Amino acid sequence: MTHAQPSTSATSSTSAIPSVDDRPASVAHLLLDRVRSTPDAEAYRFPVPSGADTDEWRSLSWAQAGERVKALAAGLMALGVRPEQRVAIASGTRVEWVLADLGIMCAGAATTTVYPSTDVDETAYILADSGSRVLFAEDAGQVAKVAERRGSLPELTAVVTFEPVPPQASDDGWVMSLARLEQLGEEELRRRPDCVDKTVENIDREHLATLIYTSGTTGRPKGVRLVHDCWSFQAMSSLHLDKAGPDGQDRMGPDGLEYLWLPLAHAFGKNQISGQIAIGHTLAIDGRMDRVAANMRLLEPSLMAAVPRLFEKIYTAIAADARSRGALRHRVFRWAEQVAREYTRVAQAKGAELGAGMETGKSRVPRGLAVRHAIADRLVYRGVRAAFGGRILGCLSGGAPLAPDIGQFFSGAGVPVLEGYGLTETASGAVITLEEFRTGSVGRPMPGVEVRIADNGEVLLRGPNIMRGYHNLPEQTAAVLEPDGWFHTGDLGELTEDGYLRITGRIKELIKTSGGKYVAPLEIESRFKGACPFAANIVVIGDGRSYCTALITLDEPAVMAWAAGNPALAGRSYAEVCAAPETRRLVAGYVDQVNEGLQRWQTIKKFAVLTRDFDLAHGEVTPSLKVKRPVIQQAYAELIESLYEGTREQ
Repeated sequence: MTHAQPSTSATSSTSAIPSVDDRPASVAHLLLDRVRSTPDAEAYRFPVPSGADTDEWRSLSWAQAGERVKALAAGLMALGVRPEQRVAIASGTRVEWVLADLGIMCAGAATTTVYPSTDVDETAYILADSGSRVLFAEDAGQVAKVAERRGSLPELTAVVTFEPVPPQASDDGWVMSLARLEQLGEEELRRRPDCVDKTVENIDREHLATLIYTSGTTGRPKGVRLVHDCWSFQAMSSLHLDKAGPDGQDRMGPDGLEYLWLPLAHAFGKNQISGQIAIGHTLAIDGRMDRVAANMRLLEPSLMAAVPRLFEKIYTAIAADARSRGALRHRVFRWAEQVAREYTRVAQAKGAELGAGMETGKSRVPRGLAVRHAIADRLVYRGVRAAFGGRILGCLSGGAPLAPDIGQFFSGAGVPVLEGYGLTETASGAVITLEEFRTGSVGRPMPGVEVRIADNGEVLLRGPNIMRGYHNLPEQTAAVLEPDGWFHTGDLGELTEDGYLRITGRIKELIKTSGGKYVAPLEIESRFKGACPFAANIVVIGDGRSYCTALITLDEPAVMAWAAGNPALAGRSYAEVCAAPETRRLVAGYVDQVNEGLQRWQTIKKFAVLTRDFDLAHGEVTPSLKVKRPVIQQAYAELIESLYEGTREQ
């Protein structure tokens, strides 16, 4: 059945490191403990618009956050919400999302997450399927979605808004402001001062905490049932990893600042909330994607979690900036890029830590490489770290594979990008390694999690973080969750002799050519993104075909900066640049470079450069920016067929 099965705990522990086995029943317990232990410390930092293009950043201490959370919890109780009943949140990432989620949790209820981009039909389906009693809605747009379907949502008794809405929307009291709910809660607390504390005391670790609906590529989304123990485990795992720094020191500790922009309807974002409460550091919250670069410079964070697409965009922006500064500067950048990758490979092979511990790495690499790295640091890497604010200790990457070349570049430049592995069904985190991390690997199992590889290459997981099933879908639950707790991830992977896991693809996405050869498209796509500094997205095609082809999209800022220096392309639009023969020749060079490292049946024989990137508006990516392959292949069916014209399919 299995190829390998590492021990349950892959990292050593000492008496100084808290055990995940001693975790409380819920994150609500952790929150109340945090408020009592560090009431005056800064908990959350958030922007408030103060002008047309400016923000004023404000803070909440743990005591202030605790007061608001208790008021929201008591307010929900006043509305009749009872333990394990569902309360939905449809909003972008903002401090109110976090406070509402914690309020729901402290009321003993369960959060149903809804992406703000979800359309009317799917929003109504999620609210109905979950049986949500109350909805926290970000603004009038979110209210309008449910108002249109109010008649089909009899269980939805109230809507609470984060932002003001038109008066007519709340004529019958169905819609109220967040401030009004907090006022109701304060009145309830005056009547029953200990109602929240007692409710939290009675939370059982197996009580439902969250319903996260997967944004699948086809069909209705499935509600993943995550109990309180899932998040308590994740919170204590984060604390365990933070305390397991070099020489027993905290990696970040309560004095650090984490920047959170991830969508909180996604398990990855919600995981960060849980870990932050356990560690006690400050969380700066702003989900506006167009503010990420400016916020990093302003906030100077210690830690940031992101999906690979963000690191790809930062890399292409840095490369484009170097190219715009002239041929010499660009050559220096490309040299430094190669030095960073070599430094990462050598240092990681010798077990050295990177980033804040780069001096350790320098003592373990050949002197010549250390000298070249020091020169590159003065010329290039300082600017790379400045793009992240200048004080970054490291970044977490999840949600999809990160191209190894990009990870090696950032790590060698002093911004370690640690890949983790998990799914919504595992409450996000399952595998990650901070000590002796290896770029291209997602690490070792977190303490308390088991990993094994099935005979067909599928990754199986077992641990406290695994979902308890899909909501109202017993047959689909049984298809992926074995009676003894092993969860079938649907991912293909490999385990090294010392327990490191490498994800090689998705079973459903595995390509079988007409010649009978199997191809993992993710591996090829990852290599291309690492090789081509202009790449935005790539989809490799070839299932049932005699050879592989690809649809390629280009990063607009990067390719336009390149085009500005090309007399034949200067002044053309982005779409015109993408369609130009000069651009095709540019991309072809990177395709050839990738093909050199592939088996013959894996190589990309033909490709097309599209005139726009895949986006959420066209339904081509999920809210977490994963490409929807079936949608892409259907939308570009004619173009794909043209890549096979003149060939005889076998």
